[in-house]
Amino acid sequence: MNSRPQEANEAAGQAILARVREALRLPAPPPHIRSQTPTAGPAAHPGLAILPAEASRPWLPDGGDSPAESLGIFTENLATLRAECVRVADMNAAAAWLAGQARQRGWQRVAFHDDPLIASVVEVLPCDRYRVDSPGESCDKTMLEACDAGVSGCECLIAQTGSILVSSNQGGRGLSILPHVHVVLARVDQIVPMLSDALAVVRQQHQGRLPSMLSFITGPSRTGDIERILVLGAHGPKELLVILVG
Repeated sequence: MNSRPQEANEAAGQAILARVREALRLPAPPPHIRSQTPTAGPAAHPGLAILPAEASRPWLPDGGDSPAESLGIFTENLATLRAECVRVADMNAAAAWLAGQARQRGWQRVAFHDDPLIASVVEVLPCDRYRVDSPGESCDKTMLEACDAGVSGCECLIAQTGSILVSSNQGGRGLSILPHVHVVLARVDQIVPMLSDALAVVRQQHQGRLPSMLSFITGPSRTGDIERILVLGAHGPKELLVILVG
């Protein structure tokens, strides 16, 4: 019996353990955490304090140092995620582009939520419309799921990951999940560099009283569970369209 493979495996294992022991001799706390003065009393232990967001920037994906850089990074990340982004000059152009998509794709019904900007865009669509938050009516999930597209706003856009932050304020929990196509209408000035910036924006906008649901949408719904083959639209919209106004 050839013992060389077994010896090679044992040698590789010893090499790995040696590196672990070496690392344990040199304590290195995470760069975004620092120890505070130990608390008083017999159960004294050092506390932890989160450093400012800038401390973690060298270890995280770039989000840009200016609005122009953040815009470029956001649109590039969206393309990598297989989402479509279109820039328009104003709300009239946004309405015209979306109406063109509805005609081209043959949409029969589009869902939307109560928002002045959204209303001005969907009112010119050449198809039926379904408002998910009509006064005095509960949302019909079956009808919402049958809609060809759902149009929503967002809290903000994150350049760092190409993500879109939506909350329960944007039509509840189903508008961005159940229709086959999710259309996000946003202004260019809603782009922020980092995830931490997005959370800060939400806290400020809602004065510390966060909505009941926050969701980071990073590209169309996807899965690779079966034989590692990427499938879009497995657990949500198959397409994500972002209309950037401004």
